[in-house]
Amino acid sequence: MHDELVDHLTRSTPLSRGEALRVIQDVLAYFDETTEDYVRRRHRELQAQGLVNAAIFERIAADLTYRAVAPPELTLRQLRRIVYG
Repeated sequence: MHDELVDHLTRSTPLSRGEALRVIQDVLAYFDETTEDYVRRRHRELQAQGLVNAAIFERIAADLTYRAVAPPELTLRQLRRIVYG
């Protein structure tokens, strides 16, 4: 699976075939995270850094625009509902 990408990485980087495959799998797993899971995870991470919800939800809303497949724009209320139900 993803042989062309593995071949490209082994040609263009010092990665071995096994390392390239592992990197690809890690990246795909990262971007496989649902929007809801991403919002919940980032909320926990930012909360642990001491940020307050107002700042957290603004940051998450901005961060979502940079995801590989950007989800539809979510309001702050929608973000809160994902976290708190």
